[in-house]
Amino acid sequence: MRLGHTARFLCTLACALAARGEKLPTVANVEWQPLAAQAERVAAALELLGDPLPAADHAALKASKTVEAIQDILDKHCLVGVNINPESRVKAQQGEAAAELMEQGWRTFLIKVHNEAGITAVLAVDSPNAGQLANASAGVVGRKWMDLQMFNRQPLKGHLSGLEVEYRILQIYSKDAGKREGKLSFDAGQGTQDLGFRSEADILFTAKAATKVTFRVLDWDNQPATAGFEIRDEKARVYPSQAKRLGGDFFFHPQVYRSTGESVNLPPGRYTVKYSRGPEYRGKTQQLVVGTQPVEAVFRLERWIDPAKLGWYSGDHHIHAAGCAHYERPTEGVYPQDMMRHVMGEDLKIGSVLTWGPGWYFQKTFFEGKDNAVSTKDYKIRYDVEVSGHPSSHTGHLVLLGLKEQDFPGTHRIEDWPSWGIPILKWAKGQSAVTGYAHSGWGLVIPEPPGEVKRLSYAPMPFDGIGANEYIVSVTHGATDFISTVDTPWPYELTIWYHTLNSGYRTRISGETDFPCISGERVGLGRSYVKQKALDYADWVEGIREGRNYVSDGRSHIFDFQVGGVAMGMNGSELMMPKSGGVRVRAKVAALLDESPDTSIRGLRVDEKPFWHVERARLGTSRKVPVELIVNGEPMARREIEADGSVQDVVFDAQIDRSSWIALRILPSSHTNPVWVTVGGKPVRERRSIEWALDAVDRCYRQKIGRIRLPEQGELTRAYDFAKEQYRSRLQEARQ
Repeated sequence: MRLGHTARFLCTLACALAARGEKLPTVANVEWQPLAAQAERVAAALELLGDPLPAADHAALKASKTVEAIQDILDKHCLVGVNINPESRVKAQQGEAAAELMEQGWRTFLIKVHNEAGITAVLAVDSPNAGQLANASAGVVGRKWMDLQMFNRQPLKGHLSGLEVEYRILQIYSKDAGKREGKLSFDAGQGTQDLGFRSEADILFTAKAATKVTFRVLDWDNQPATAGFEIRDEKARVYPSQAKRLGGDFFFHPQVYRSTGESVNLPPGRYTVKYSRGPEYRGKTQQLVVGTQPVEAVFRLERWIDPAKLGWYSGDHHIHAAGCAHYERPTEGVYPQDMMRHVMGEDLKIGSVLTWGPGWYFQKTFFEGKDNAVSTKDYKIRYDVEVSGHPSSHTGHLVLLGLKEQDFPGTHRIEDWPSWGIPILKWAKGQSAVTGYAHSGWGLVIPEPPGEVKRLSYAPMPFDGIGANEYIVSVTHGATDFISTVDTPWPYELTIWYHTLNSGYRTRISGETDFPCISGERVGLGRSYVKQKALDYADWVEGIREGRNYVSDGRSHIFDFQVGGVAMGMNGSELMMPKSGGVRVRAKVAALLDESPDTSIRGLRVDEKPFWHVERARLGTSRKVPVELIVNGEPMARREIEADGSVQDVVFDAQIDRSSWIALRILPSSHTNPVWVTVGGKPVRERRSIEWALDAVDRCYRQKIGRIRLPEQGELTRAYDFAKEQYRSRLQEARQ
C-alpha cells in the first residue's frame, strides 16, 4: 500500500513538473501542405472568435514553408499539448501560452495534438472544476469556478483529421477573479486516457478582475443614442468575448450595441474602440484605459448625412431573428428586443423581421399584423414573412410585407404550402400585402462580364436559383410589387428588372440585407429610403409599392429625383408628353468616400461581397463618383460629383424620342426607382427586351416544372402560357 502511495506521489510530482509550461516537442514526421491548410483554418477560426493571432504571427504563418516553422509559430499559443500514442492512449502537458483568464468572460487557447495513432475521433476535454456554476451545491462550490468547451465548428472539423500534428481550440470561462487551479483532462473516446493521470494537466490560472465600464453615447445633437462598438485590447482580442454571447450581443459580430447607461465588463488594460451608428455616420476610433475602478466612457457620434431630416426614412425589409448565423438554442433564434437593439444601433428607422423556415414555429409567435410592441416613434420593427424553406422556395424566395394573416389557407405545416410561388403572391396581395422577391440575383447569373459602360445585357440566364426566378412570370399576373437589390451582384438583379421595365411592367426595387444569411456583418447593409411625411411602417411599405424610394448601401443618396417636374413615386411616377421632346431631370445627390481608395473592395469581382458599395463606384484614385442617367436600361449621360459628403444638385437635359422610363444611379451604391415618360399615349415597349423575356419564361419553366407537385403542374403551365401570351401581345405593340 505504501509503495502504491509512493508511486502515485512520484507520478503526481512528475505531472506537476511537466505542467510548468515548457516548450512543446516539435514533430518532424508530418507533411507540410495538410498541416499548413489546417493551421490556416485555425487562424480563421480564431479570427471568427474575436481572438486572432497577432498580425506578425499570422503573416509569418502564411509565409511559412516548413512544418517546423508552423509549429514554432503556433506552439507558443498552446495552453496544452496532447499526445495520442500508437495505442491511442492520451497524455497531456502544459504548453507555453500564458494561463490568463478573465473574470466572467471567455478566453481562447490552442491545443497541440500529436496524433501518433492517426485516429479520427473527437478530442474531448473535461474538468472537475467545470460544470453548473450557478447551481453548484455548497459542498463543491469552491471547485466549480470554470466552464470550458472545445470549438469544433466550421471552419474546423468536428473531429481529428488523423494528421500526425494538428491544432484545436479550447475556450475557458472563469466565474471568479484571482488565482485558481484547474485540472484539464483530455480523451479521444472511452478508454483512451493514459495511466497514472497523464491525460490530465493541472494548471494554475490567473483570472484578471473585470471592471464595469458604463457607456455614455451622445448623438450629433448631444441626445442619448445607441451605437455599435468594436472593442479590442492590445493583442487585438475582442470584448466581450465572441465565444459565448447571449441575447442582443451576437457571437458572429465583433461589435456589440450599447445605449447610454449600459455597460460592459473589461479587465484592466488599454483598448481601442471603433464605433459608429451605421453608414450615415462617420466611423470613429477612441482609446480607452481601464483600471480597477468603475469608469464612464463618453462616445460622441458624428453624422455626415441625415436623410430623415429631408423626409427620406431608411429601412431594411429583409432581416431575420433566426436561422443562418443566429443562435439555434435554447430557442429558435432571438427575441424582438434583441433585433430592435441592432436596428437602433445602425440607425435603421424600419426593420422588417421576416419569419422563414428555420425557427418558423417559434418565430411566428411574434407576428401581430402590426408594429411590434418594442417599436418607438423613431424606430419600428414588424414581423412579416419570407417564403423560404417552403416547397415553393426553388421558384424564388418571396418577401411578403404588411400581412394580416401569415399562414397560407388550409395549411398547418410549412410542407403544406404550394410548390410554386404565384398562388402565394396572389394570396398575399388579396390581403393588401406588398410582395416581392428576395436576394433577386441568385439563379440569374449573366455568363458575360459587364462592360466598362455597364450596358444592358441580353445574355440568357439559367433561372436555376432561389432569387427572382419566377418573377419573369409573376410580373405578367400583376402579382409582384418589387424585386430586392443590394444583397446580390448588381448585374443579375438589375438586368431582369430592366428587361421587365422595357416590356412595360412597372415593378419597383427595394434594398435589403438578408441578415444574417447573405451577410451577418450588420443589419441595414442594403436599404430602401422612402419619402414620408413622418415615420410610419405601413406607409413605408406602401412607399415601396408606389416606388417613392431609392435603394442604397447608405453611403450614397439620390434625393428628390424628378423628371419634367414629376417626382418619383408621386402621381403614378408618370409624365405625359403629347410628342417627343426634351425633359429636364433633377435630383440632389450625396456620397462619402474616404480620401484614399480601399483596395480590398475596389478590386473585387462583381460576384464578390460586398456586392454594392460606394467604393466600387470611385473613379480611378479620385474622390469622385459618377451619377448616371438611365433611359430604358441604358446609360445616356453622367455627371461626376465629389464624394465628400455634401449634398449637391445634379441636372440632366434628356431628349426623349419614344415612351421611356428614366432613373438615376450611382452604381453600385444607389439607384432610384423610375419615372415613366409616356409619349403620345403609347406605352413602353422595347422589342429586344420582350424577346429576351419570352425566352426567359421557357427557360424558367424547364428549370422548375420537375419540382412542382403533380396536381399543381396544370395550373403552373397555364400561368406560364399566360405570361408568354402577354409578352407576345406586347411584342406586337413594339416598334420595328
